[in-house]
Amino acid sequence: MKRTNTKLHAFLLAFAALIWGTAFVAQSEGGDVTGPYTFTCIRYLIGAVVLLPIIKIGDKTDFYGGNKPKTKEDKKNLRIAGLCCGLCLAGASTLQQVGLYYGTSAGKAGFLTACYIILVPILGLFIKKKCPKIVWIAVAITIVGLYLLCINGEFYMEFSDLLVLACSLLWAVHILTIDHFMIKKVDPVRLSSRQFFVTAFLSAFPMFFIEMKCDFSKVLPAIAVAFSGKALISILFAGVMSSGIAFTLQIIGQRGLNPTVASLIMSLESVFSVLAGWIILVEKLSFKEALGCVLIFGAIILAQLPADKLRVKSEE
Repeated sequence: MKRTNTKLHAFLLAFAALIWGTAFVAQSEGGDVTGPYTFTCIRYLIGAVVLLPIIKIGDKTDFYGGNKPKTKEDKKNLRIAGLCCGLCLAGASTLQQVGLYYGTSAGKAGFLTACYIILVPILGLFIKKKCPKIVWIAVAITIVGLYLLCINGEFYMEFSDLLVLACSLLWAVHILTIDHFMIKKVDPVRLSSRQFFVTAFLSAFPMFFIEMKCDFSKVLPAIAVAFSGKALISILFAGVMSSGIAFTLQIIGQRGLNPTVASLIMSLESVFSVLAGWIILVEKLSFKEALGCVLIFGAIILAQLPADKLRVKSEE
């Protein structure tokens, strides 16, 4: 992996974080209108469908550097990758959405979700994904920065917060799973689309049994609500931008980067969510929040210093 490509992949992850950083409000508002399970199901179904024409165009032009499966082994790896990533994504997204629905604030959800940055290197130790000491230092600095950025006032844990914290564990597993299959050179956009279909399928069960009370007559009205008014904007943004585009950028961007460094870059979503509110919504940015942003940016730059040692070699 050339250094220029490493920088490009880091940029793709940062851009994905920018999209995710502006999606927390959309998730919170959309979930309140439709219900968390319905919102999760529809957003990922939209994300999966949006990627289908991109896959077709990519097969003809190779504009995203995909790896169309040709052998039985390639197709098997893609099926397994889609199922594994979809299971992690379904669990993480549902727990996060339910946590937001039951009262966790967007700021606290951003901090608790971003705890995957400490879980990724810890879990990585069990699969021989070691990190230099400087990256562990960067992780610690980022945790402090995230706390300053996201937590205002007294910090306490409620049941909804525990759900969001649990989702961070699944995000960590999701990141490491993607890393595993990128080494096997699975097509990134096909993988992204398949994991969305799996997530939408799994989310349909709690949507139907819990939110619709096993009543088929409620299906069409629920879809109508999702595609009307404020919910429409939220679900389209979450489906097309946050799911279809951002998660695909994550998969492409993780190629060639150590998963811990990738998780640090993706933690920028908390920074971007605060900065978006400051710039677009003219919200106040306190000194504590500004300091948190500076610490996170500094930690990510620090983690990039040993980049040559952190490259993931295809031979591994």
